Parts: sequence; structure tokens; C-alpha cells
Amino acid sequence: MSNRIDYRVAPGGLLKGRLRVPGDKSISHRSVMLGALASGVTHVTGLLEGEDVLSTLAAFRAMGVQAKGPDQGKLAIQGVGLHGLRPPAQPLDMGNSGTAMRLMAGILAGQDFDSVLIGDESLSKRPMKRVSDPLAEMGAHIETNEGGRPPLRIHGKQKLHGITYHMPMASAQVKSCLLLAGLYADGETAVTEPAPTRDHTERMLRGFGYEVQVDGPTIRVRGGGRLKACDIDVPADISSAAFFLVGAAIASGSELVLEHVGVNPTRIGVINILKLMGADLVLENSRTVGGEPVADLRIRSRRLKGIRIPEDQVPLAIDEFPALFVAAACADGETALTGAHELRVKESDRIAVMAEGLKRLGIAARETPDGIVIQGGQLTGGEVDSHGDHRIAMSFAMAALAASGPIAIRDCKNVATSFPDFVELAQRAGLGIEVLNK
Repeated sequence: MSNRIDYRVAPGGLLKGRLRVPGDKSISHRSVMLGALASGVTHVTGLLEGEDVLSTLAAFRAMGVQAKGPDQGKLAIQGVGLHGLRPPAQPLDMGNSGTAMRLMAGILAGQDFDSVLIGDESLSKRPMKRVSDPLAEMGAHIETNEGGRPPLRIHGKQKLHGITYHMPMASAQVKSCLLLAGLYADGETAVTEPAPTRDHTERMLRGFGYEVQVDGPTIRVRGGGRLKACDIDVPADISSAAFFLVGAAIASGSELVLEHVGVNPTRIGVINILKLMGADLVLENSRTVGGEPVADLRIRSRRLKGIRIPEDQVPLAIDEFPALFVAAACADGETALTGAHELRVKESDRIAVMAEGLKRLGIAARETPDGIVIQGGQLTGGEVDSHGDHRIAMSFAMAALAASGPIAIRDCKNVATSFPDFVELAQRAGLGIEVLNK
């Protein structure tokens, strides 16, 4: 086990310049998965080379898929077709990635061999019944640990059939898992979501030549088709851009341009919420790349105001709330979030961990069952614990820009799962961050 990594961030400063944050994690995962299951060679550029995506790639290599790279975001995947995967010799380790585990469960449920999905300590606590139950309705045979938690033991040679499934909660991971299982199922698989969630799987399936029908909130696929290799240019990840958007918004005198950021309408909750809080944020050079909308984001510092966050924005910003909580801590007045119970079952309980950290930095933060109420004020220095959650570590790093003293952040090793060069980019933009190895 490698040493723990902590951050120490000096107070004050501002962010300036032009940055391109790493590739979108959701799209990177899916490009590896669909490229592996396609016929022909899929060429990916802009791939996120974080630990989560590398875990997905390693899993497919363990099932006989050959890939060249990744090298500076470039990856060439020799697809084996939907039925060309080979039995892995050992359990497939998904590391810290809930996305990888849930989507892989859908793919592996349709194979003719047994497989086991495992993860790190954090992933091993996350709920998987939300995918194993509907997969069982499709005919899959999956065993979980107590409470529906990993490991997932997936039995092969099961005959899958399409189902009509109304998701009890909005989750792109559950939707995507079932659509991927639907590629292996007899008949039609129809998934209806209660609120819009990221639609990268639907867009990418079409990019690989697979027919997907979207009728309002219902997405349908039929089994028995095939995926054809294609080229994918992964846009920069809006979830990674969010830390810099918040940092520039709260640090007086900042002006930052984040280049080539994916602005898929199912992902722009962070933009919408920051604008509602009064942020000076504009989209420039809007374009479409590989079926995904992309833009450059220009943000200048401006005093923010507290708001009641609209519940319809919650699924569109679910991964960005740790950063948005820091924005709320620096805003005038009160910010209230409701309808976000999903935050309690992420890499950490992000409501509890952020509330604890904000209080340690002098901010009044009150948890509710499905959200939080934050009273804007003056951030102080202090020490916070990220609880091994990459997004919490990066959010508190940006908080130092508006703090009166240095902020020490414990347990930051998992930042490498989604943003391996975060510290270098943040330093280049103007953040006084240093890494402490213990």
C-alpha cells in the first residue's frame, strides 16, 4: 500500500489563464467498454488516464481485448465483438469506480462465463442492488454480499430477456447497465427514468452504429445487433472543470478559460446553478465533437448569492455538489439543497463529509436527510478530512482561495482516480497547493 497523500493549500490568491482539464470520465469509461465490444479498431483521443478508467481497461485486457496505449490520451482498442470476450482468470478489480462496476455488471450478465467484480474499500460499501435486482428480472444470476454490496458474483450462460423497467430513482449508471445488458437480451429492453440523467451511453451506442430509440423519458434497445468501431474524441470533463469554475468565481480578480469542456445538456447543472448564484460565466466557441456538445467556459470572479437549488438541477449536477458547497460557503446568504439523497452513497457520504469540513472551516452547515443548508460566511483555515473522496479533496483545495488561513486536507490519494494532474494544473492556474506524503 503506497503512502497516504495530504494537501496543504495556502490562503488567498487568484486563478488566471487557459486550461484544459482531463477528458470526461463517463465518456472515457464508455469508449473503452463499447470499443472492446465492437468489431474493428476504435481510436480514442482525449482519454482520461485516471485510475478508474485504467481499471476498466485492465478488466477488458483480462478478458482478451488488445489495446495500444493509452499514451497522452490516445488509445487504440481492437474490439472482439459482443460475444468475443474470454473468461478472466481472476476477479476483475474496479478500484474506486462505481460507474465501472455497475456498467460492467450489465455487460457481464450477458456472457457465457462466470465472473467476479471487486473494488476498493470505498466501492465495497456502495449499493449494487439497484443494478442486480433489475438484471435479475432480465434473467441474470448475480450474487452480492450482505446488503447488496460488492463483490458481485455473476454467473454466465444465463438467457437474458428484455424488460420494461421504471427506475425508482434517476441514475445514469443503472440506466446504462440495463441498456448494455439489453444488447445481449432477447427482445426489447425499455428503461424509463424519473428525471433526465447523463445520456452518454445512448449517444455513444448510436456512434457505434447501434439503434437506440428515445421517446421522452423512455430509452429502448433491442438485442441481437452489433457495434461497429469508430473514432471518439473525449471532451474535457465538466466535473473536473467544476473545481476551477468555483475557484475562479470565489477568488477576487480571477479570470479563467477552460477549453473544450463537454456541455452535454444532461451534465450542465453546475453551470446552471452557478449562474443562478450570480456567477459571471459564459460559454464560448460552442461546437459538436463526436456527437457531444463542447464549449470553452470563461469565468470571472463575482460575488455570489445564496439560493434554493432547484431540484430539477440535482441529477444534472450530482457529481459537482462538493464544489458547489464551497461556492455556497462563500456566497451572501443561505443556500439550501434538497432532493439529493444520492450524495449519501457516493465515494463517501458527501453531505456529511462536506458539512463536517465546512464547519471545521468556520461555516454554518446543517445536514438534512436529502440535502444541506449552508450559511455563507468567511472561510477560516484549518484541517479537513476528505475521507478518501477525490471530489471532496479537490473542492476543499479550491476553498483556500477564499480562506483566511491555510487549509490542510487529509487523505487525498484518490484524486488520481479522476484527475491525476490536478495539483500541477491548479499550481499553473495560481493555487498555492503542495503535496505532503506521509
